[in-house]
Amino acid sequence: MIEYLIATVVAYVGWCMVCLELNYRRASSMGIPLIRVPVDYLNVPFQVIEPHIFTIIDLLPASIVKRLPTFVPYMRRGWFFHAKANPHVRYGPAFALVTPRTIWMQVCDSEAVHEIFTRRSDFLRPQENYKLLEVYGPCVASTDLKDWPRHRKALAAPFNESIMKFVWSESLSQAKQMVASWTTSTAAADGIISVAQDTRILSLNVLAATGFRRSFDFKSSSGAAASLDTASSYRDALATVLDNIIVLVLLPRRFLSHPLVPKSLQRVGKAADDFQHHMEQMLEEEMTAFEQGTQGAGSLMTSFVRAANTHETKTDGSQIQGLSIEEVYGNMFLVNFAGHDTTANTFAFSILLLATSPKVQDWLAEEICVVTPDTEDWDYNIPNTEPQRLQIGDRTIVVPANTNTYPNVVAIQTHPQYWPDPLEWKPDRWVTTESGEEVLITPPRDTFLPWSDGPQNCPGVKFAQVEFVAVLALIMRRHRLRIQRELGETEEQARTRVHKVLNDCDFQLLLRIRDATQVRLICEPR
Repeated sequence: MIEYLIATVVAYVGWCMVCLELNYRRASSMGIPLIRVPVDYLNVPFQVIEPHIFTIIDLLPASIVKRLPTFVPYMRRGWFFHAKANPHVRYGPAFALVTPRTIWMQVCDSEAVHEIFTRRSDFLRPQENYKLLEVYGPCVASTDLKDWPRHRKALAAPFNESIMKFVWSESLSQAKQMVASWTTSTAAADGIISVAQDTRILSLNVLAATGFRRSFDFKSSSGAAASLDTASSYRDALATVLDNIIVLVLLPRRFLSHPLVPKSLQRVGKAADDFQHHMEQMLEEEMTAFEQGTQGAGSLMTSFVRAANTHETKTDGSQIQGLSIEEVYGNMFLVNFAGHDTTANTFAFSILLLATSPKVQDWLAEEICVVTPDTEDWDYNIPNTEPQRLQIGDRTIVVPANTNTYPNVVAIQTHPQYWPDPLEWKPDRWVTTESGEEVLITPPRDTFLPWSDGPQNCPGVKFAQVEFVAVLALIMRRHRLRIQRELGETEEQARTRVHKVLNDCDFQLLLRIRDATQVRLICEPR
């Protein structure tokens, strides 16, 4: 038995090495720097052990880490956040990571990035990578180029001005409750335990309220028992699903309901089934309203139902219209997944950074007070099959077929070629006073990409902007944040500690601060 196991391992390693060399030869035709990486980051067994490997590596002395093979840093999940623009400063505007699975070409050139984003039929997203998001059905992120316009059209409908007005008012309501929890006597004495956890609750409540069209109370404690109320159980199910997304991506839901599965996984499976049930119930209610000619709840599902009612299955080869029921569920889940941690993490980064700079807080509060009345009056009126040519600088590179071409967004946003002092947090870099007035700067094309670019950019841009502006403006208008210093710690040491926490991030399906509880803040009235 052991002999067979050893033979299998040896055969697998040998096969990987052969695939690695074949891919390396294909990549060599591009004439750009190449780095052999023996294990692809999408390798599932490696994904399981990768955090443990780098936990050990992070404990090693810097002198030993420097002597590790060149490929080691690129095996870390989310390596691009840690590396910033350094690989491109070293290797140039384009280099490739070659693995046994495929070629990962990294691009840090604004004009080339613009080409990649706009030539969507030439540089396709690796569709199989996004299939993992089909927890409840096909969605705009996982569909092929042919079906993408149909999904995108249906997905654009929910992000209308009626929804945005609700997002604005709900974001303000949640922010008021969050600030109230931050300014209690307990929080004033002990500090805000976890900004990241609270912003996740806020983001979840805004999403759940937009989906269910009902407001929720903000709770800064995650230990509260789940409510039997229909709306609250919807939010609680969504929270469990989003907190355990990796489990749902890797394991079939039917497996999670098996009696022999651990209770913790059964809880995830039950939440996933409950969320499905809520979507089915919401769909049925909106379908009934549509058939009766009434307006419906005006939620995200309302718009999706309109798309579902225009859906027709074509057998003559003509174009399908609207969304199927499974596609409605798939896109409803995607909106919640994509809109949760992205906005919540941005809040956490922003609030912690603001706490390190009282001057920026004062500047922001002054601007908010100048342009807004009192808060009570606020209102809201995929891999290709053919080689492609890509111009990078003064060179034209022929990209081999089946090469994943990735604009290295983190690198281009931290590269000194495009941004002076790129690793410094300088909010004033966005404002110029050359004309005697404060004017917002428009950065050069495709050097700042918070929502991607091109036709397939993020459809929830405005949703995120509305929520973020409402929450941050409400906090900063009447309050200031400061870091709760540890015993014997100076202000400068406290700021250094915050920056260290902000740079200690991990990458699951999205980037997030590894442990924001290491920093406690004090929220005080102005």
